[in-house]
Formats: sequence, structure tokens, C-alpha cells
Amino acid sequence: MTTSRPRPPRFVAWGWLDWVLLVGLLALVGLILWRASSVFQYRWNWSTIWPFVFRLDAATGRWVPNIIVEGFLTTLRLAVWGILISGVIGTLMALARNSERLFLRLLSGSYVMLIRNIPPVVFVFVFVFFIASQVMPKLALADSVAKFSETGQWWVSLFFGSPKLIDNFLLGLICLSVFSGAYVTEIVRAGIESVPKSQIEAGNSLGMSRLDIARFIILPQALRNVLPPMAGQFIQLIKDSSLVSLVSIQELTFMAQDVQVTTQRVFEVFVFVAVVYFVICFSLSQLFSALERRYARAHK
Repeated sequence: MTTSRPRPPRFVAWGWLDWVLLVGLLALVGLILWRASSVFQYRWNWSTIWPFVFRLDAATGRWVPNIIVEGFLTTLRLAVWGILISGVIGTLMALARNSERLFLRLLSGSYVMLIRNIPPVVFVFVFVFFIASQVMPKLALADSVAKFSETGQWWVSLFFGSPKLIDNFLLGLICLSVFSGAYVTEIVRAGIESVPKSQIEAGNSLGMSRLDIARFIILPQALRNVLPPMAGQFIQLIKDSSLVSLVSIQELTFMAQDVQVTTQRVFEVFVFVAVVYFVICFSLSQLFSALERRYARAHK
């Protein structure tokens, strides 16, 4: 007779030590804030930020998003498109790293080693000014988009931001995708290597081609195993998007710098931006954790 193991409680009550640590942490934060206020003698003025979040449109009389919201939306667009493109790059490079062809292994290995061993700021400057800046002006995408109909330009603005700045957006997107793709490559490679070799051997015994084995055996299981780290990489990509502000890509951090120059309120602006980053990243981490637990229960 077998007995089922008791399921652990979903919510665990806090003990006295947990409350002591929480109170100590809050006291430490309060002490730091008090010391910072007493040392700097800084007068906080949060009212200067809100006009840059939403503004009143004189023509329509309605409140519309201002540059901080626009920068935030650009950050989300960069992260969503970046994780999709870097996922494709990472999957292809991971398959190349596990290929039997020496050239493909050398190519993918060099890509991963090069990107992961260069500081992100150096990579952004080198990629943008020495590589992408030589290609993007020749494409003249902004001129092509300007010829679209109003409906076409609306769809472009929805997915890529302002049509006039699409060249800058795609420049930052390619930069982040190539950079993030190196890390996604290692995530997918680990997922591929987690597939039991016996299943690959079974595919070979059935006479399946290497492409069919990759499509129907390896990739479905590998992608299922890499979903949690890929979710973490998406959150990391949201924070890494601030790197492209160094090359004048108008995402959240770049817009915050503009607001800081205009208002001369350094602390308010960057504390506000830090809170925005924290809220979106923490919310996504909680959402992905809940989805992961639900997915695990569904496949028990």
C-alpha cells in the first residue's frame, strides 16, 4: 500500500524571526533615508516630474502621455522585440554549437565568447558607431515609412514607436538582440543538452533525419526546459535596454536624462525611474513565477 506525500502548505506563516528581520530592514532603510536627508539638506519636489509623465493637450483638452511614458513604452517595445529576435538568434546558435560541423561550432562559439567577454557599454558603442551606423543610413527606413498611408503609419507607431525615429529604434533593437542572443544561446544550449540521448538514439533508429530529430524531439523538450530562464532573460533585457540610451535611443533612461536636464531635479527623476523599473520587473517576475508553478502542476 502506498501513501501519498502530504502537499506542503501554499502559504507559510511568518515566524518571530521573520518579523524581526523585516523590522530591522525597514529601520535600516529609514536610517539611510534620514541620514541622506540630513547630510544633503535636499528639498524634494515631486510636482516637477508629473507634467513630463502626462501633459494636457491644448488642442483637444485631454491628458496625453508625455516623454516619460513614451520612453517607457519604447523600453517595453525594445524588450519584447528583443527577446523574440534574440530567441531566434540563440536557438540557431545553440543548434550550431551542438552541430557535428566544425565550422558551425567555431562560428557559434566565437559569437558567444566574443559577446559575453566584452563589457556591455563597449559593445554598444562599437556595434552602433562602427557597424550599424554604416548600414542603417543606407536603408533609409524612415523615408520608406513616411510614404505609408495613415493606417500603415499607425501600425508602425504601435509596434515600433514614432515612424520618424524608426531608424534609431531598429538600431537599438538590433544592438540589444545581438547582445542578448549570446546569453540566450547558452540557455537554449543547456536545454538541448538536457534532452536524454536515448531519445535522440530512438529517433535515429526510426530513420528520422537530423532536421526532424531537432524539430520533433529536441527543440520541443528543450524549449519547455528553458522557459524559466528565458523569462528571467526577458526581465534582464528590460533593464539592459537602458544601455542604448548612451547612443541617443529614446527609451526610458534617455527620456529621464532629458527631464533631469530640464528640471534640474536629479534625485526625483532617477528615483522615479528606478521605481518604474522595479515595479515592472518585480511584477513580471511574480507573473512568470505564477505561470511556472501553474505549468508545473499541469504536467505532473
